[in-house]
Amino acid sequence: MVLNMINELATITVKLGIVHNNTEDIKLDGRHIRIAGKDLLYFGSCGYLGLEFDERLKAGAIDAINRYGTQFSSSRAYVSSVFYKESEELLEKMFHKPVILLQSLTLAHMSNIPILVGDNDAVILDSQVHDSVQTAVQLLKTRDVHVELVRHNRLDMLEHRIKELKDTYDKIWYMADGVYSMHGDLAPVKELYKLADQYEQFHLYIDDIHGMSWAGPNGTGYVTSQGPHHSKLYLTTGLTKAFGTAGGVLVFPNEESKIKVKNCSKAIIFSIQMPPMILGATIASSKIHLSDEINIFQKELHQKVDFFNRRAKELELPLIGETISPIGFIGVGKPDVGFNMVRRLMNQGFFMNISVFPAVSYNNTGLRIPINRLNTFEDIEKLLQEIKVQLPFALADSQSSMMDIYKSFKLVA
Repeated sequence: MVLNMINELATITVKLGIVHNNTEDIKLDGRHIRIAGKDLLYFGSCGYLGLEFDERLKAGAIDAINRYGTQFSSSRAYVSSVFYKESEELLEKMFHKPVILLQSLTLAHMSNIPILVGDNDAVILDSQVHDSVQTAVQLLKTRDVHVELVRHNRLDMLEHRIKELKDTYDKIWYMADGVYSMHGDLAPVKELYKLADQYEQFHLYIDDIHGMSWAGPNGTGYVTSQGPHHSKLYLTTGLTKAFGTAGGVLVFPNEESKIKVKNCSKAIIFSIQMPPMILGATIASSKIHLSDEINIFQKELHQKVDFFNRRAKELELPLIGETISPIGFIGVGKPDVGFNMVRRLMNQGFFMNISVFPAVSYNNTGLRIPINRLNTFEDIEKLLQEIKVQLPFALADSQSSMMDIYKSFKLVA
């Protein structure tokens, strides 16, 4: 039933030309994208700092491919390319913790979680934790590991479950995101650390891929911006967003955990390693992160995020879950309103993501608008002004209203 609904929604959006598109650009500049013969202002990239266009990352990739070719085809259990060693050493300088770099964060979760979680442990998932974490946790069910959900960011409910489970299980794992990918809202990291201090069995497993680079010392993410690495925190992040390259990063509280995962990880034993050019770019990006330049990039992005949030409120747009993160979300309510809005905005020269079921609840459809350092203030202003113009028309087409949006998202008009 759910798969049928997802398939139906996807079929509609494909026919409308708002998903499953292909770029037609000869060269990208980070601000524009060409789709179906039209040049559009692009508000769909999660490369929040625009580092994928930095000449140093390009040069690092080219140098690596010239030295090692397009691939180094070996299991890392046997031998890793020289670029892995340098990449992981630089990442460990950034995080000041033991690190393993894997091909993707999805694969990293699937490799990491079954090794870390014991047979007599319990797992509590935040209801909005990323699908890649939830998918990896499914592997635990074959071992009858106890798994349950708790409502999003409800620490009162979480603590109640800890109290109920602590006398039965060896460890209690809470799995959450540092920055949630749909609304850009944030994990209450400091409060979670207090729970970890209070309850011996309580451990944290946090995916901070959407917090990487634009926050934290040396761009190590939103979670690290909230204080020193907790001794019971297993941090994961990725390089595919603001970092500008690719790969998943596992950050461990101690060397013992790192060695265990490295020795037992299926991603290291059975999977091919990352291409040399990706690792070459990763080395270049890591060096930028270890310099003062990352602070300049972060400041530039924060100024644009602040501008987006301020102008959205001044224009009385239904901005959902305003935070410091570069993920903006304008609520529209019904899916058909969202489809209508994306088409209208494409006709006016803008391209962005729609957030629709199952990524969000059915009537919590919205325009998901990542803010990029390369977007100009003028770009942002034009987009918000056009949303202000088009939203009443899209609502009227669906016999809906602003009040329906307020009700769907439990907002105060």
